[in-house]
Amino acid sequence: MAIFSLFLFPSPPSLFIMALSIIILLSLTISGYTEMNGKQKQYAKFFDTISSKKEENNKLLSRNGMLVFYTPSFIVCLAALTILPHQDLRVIMVEYVLTLHFFKRILEVLFVHKFSGFMTVDAAITIGVSYCVSTATMIYAQYLSQELPEPSVDLKYVGLVVFLIGITGNFYHHYILSNLRKRGDKEYKIPKGGLLI
Repeated sequence: MAIFSLFLFPSPPSLFIMALSIIILLSLTISGYTEMNGKQKQYAKFFDTISSKKEENNKLLSRNGMLVFYTPSFIVCLAALTILPHQDLRVIMVEYVLTLHFFKRILEVLFVHKFSGFMTVDAAITIGVSYCVSTATMIYAQYLSQELPEPSVDLKYVGLVVFLIGITGNFYHHYILSNLRKRGDKEYKIPKGGLLI
């Protein structure tokens, strides 16, 4: 455990953060378990293969569903940037990288991705709420960590570089994927190019 204290903050003394962290961990565990047992969330390529009549009446276009995924988290980020007092560089960095991440995802949904499928409303809301709560929890936990002693190994600039490389690579591969299908093509294509071998 002592090695982690070199580069990690201790947990903020907040019952709220602890409870949300446990809820998020349990939710992700249950979600992963149900996915492994064949009950996929009803979105993207999974919607058409396993949807029922009830789900057919409760569907959104994938583009709209993806906007439900990302827009609430983006709004949380903008609210944090405008409402929270900014004294600590780490808090500012966390808020800006999350804002940039969700802004990029919204722009990709609007201008890069080519959608052909549907998703259920409850899948869109479940995923959107999950992203939103996780985003708010990250920002709030970092905000509460301002008064804690800094880790002895400062990784914030390494983290920023890794984030920028990751977000750039992510965009590049989304661009490659968007060019696999031509306009009007609804068929699933196997990805190739870049790191998509």
